[in-house]
Amino acid sequence: MALGTATDAYELRFDAGRICLDLLATTHPEERFDSAEVLRTWIARSGLVPPDTPLVHADAAWLVGFRELRGLVGQLVRGGLNPEPWPSYDIALARVNDIARAAPPAPRAVRREDGTLVRELDHPPECAALLGAVARDALELLTDPVARAGLRECEGDNCPIVYLDTSRGRRRRWCSSEVCGNRERVARHRRRAALARA
Repeated sequence: MALGTATDAYELRFDAGRICLDLLATTHPEERFDSAEVLRTWIARSGLVPPDTPLVHADAAWLVGFRELRGLVGQLVRGGLNPEPWPSYDIALARVNDIARAAPPAPRAVRREDGTLVRELDHPPECAALLGAVARDALELLTDPVARAGLRECEGDNCPIVYLDTSRGRRRRWCSSEVCGNRERVARHRRRAALARA
């Protein structure tokens, strides 16, 4: 999903079906977490915090934490897709369990002037708490047999994105129909056109 303004030079995606899987997508097609600003945008857009939550205190140290968690979750998710998880699987699992212990900031409902209720946080979110929320999402996904059965790797060329297939009949083939699905359809059309010309 593009950020929506012409000045945004990066693109973040939120179509994998779980926040932990959206975190994994931040490495494709290249590293997206290249600045604290991008991380702050990802945190806000992912729904980890209520809209308009100030995140100015998120800095380079937060980047390190989110990249570490992303690597660990990647090991667990991809290890879970293989018949035999690799040796570092248990080490990654222990670390994600540790990260998941941090409690996320408590939301509260606040009435706006127009009478509508909105979510706000009692205090600015801390990195450990947000990492804990993503880690918990990963653990919930990996311990839910129904959800885990819906994990798929994109069939698009050179696309490593893992997503949760919640489609009817579980026949979804691509991380995104608009991205990888469209590339596949264009490639198929070109192959047919080349055959017709030959």
